[in-house]
Amino acid sequence: MKPPIGRDTRLCMSLSGRPGNAGSRLHNRLYELLGLDYVYKSFSTTDLPAAVGGIRALGIRGCAISMPFKEAVIPLVDRLEESARIIDSVNTIVNDGGVLTGYNTDFVAVRGLLERRIASPQPFLLRGSGGMAKAVAAALRDAGFDKGTIVARNEAAGRALAEQYGYAWQPVLPDTGAPLLVNVTPLGMEGPDSEALAFPADFIAASDIAFDVVAQPVETPFVRAARAAGKAIISGGEVIVLQAVEQFALYTGIRPTPEQVRDATLFAHGPEVAASLEA
Repeated sequence: MKPPIGRDTRLCMSLSGRPGNAGSRLHNRLYELLGLDYVYKSFSTTDLPAAVGGIRALGIRGCAISMPFKEAVIPLVDRLEESARIIDSVNTIVNDGGVLTGYNTDFVAVRGLLERRIASPQPFLLRGSGGMAKAVAAALRDAGFDKGTIVARNEAAGRALAEQYGYAWQPVLPDTGAPLLVNVTPLGMEGPDSEALAFPADFIAASDIAFDVVAQPVETPFVRAARAAGKAIISGGEVIVLQAVEQFALYTGIRPTPEQVRDATLFAHGPEVAASLEA
């Protein structure tokens, strides 16, 4: 049984431009299942240096970092774990006695999904050039995907990301698609872009696999269109759960069982995401 909240309770948190409830529900459910004296709360901020200073000053054990803070937080931590350093993007901070270390568990989650869900590397189009795009591009290259195009309006970021991993860059979508379509932009996310389709219908029809990292909601217009066209799907819900499990292990030193992860995923995200983890 989870102990009641008291002075010894350890706090973990998240920082996001658009905070949601799913991460808090998943972590807190795992604390409950494992009887851990932890609590997790999501936040946003307009003062990132002060927020990170609070992590250090208040002894907050860990913090998940989401858009738009994954790159801006780098100079505010004391050291970077290798994946975060190479990718130049942080999605997790771990506080060890006031020393803040940045990690990137997005890379770990995406790399595992690529290995499990795609039989062999194939050409891809990836839309985006931000912190999550860096993690996805690095995972694709690490998994042997050597033919791809980064599509990004930000020329400096898009070119740099493409050149780092030996991919092509274009500012807009090309005339034809690719077998693997990857959306790493806010298109389809809750908010002003919620009805936007990340790739046109003819690209989706000609593809084999649709990969959308957007997790709020999991069923984006891109995912719905690809599902209706009978394509294989990798969803942002899968990514967010698997990267959160890596964070949980970093914060607590405990790796939950698959059954506990499934229970927490059902609680936080519902049956569709839980079922996709078993695909």
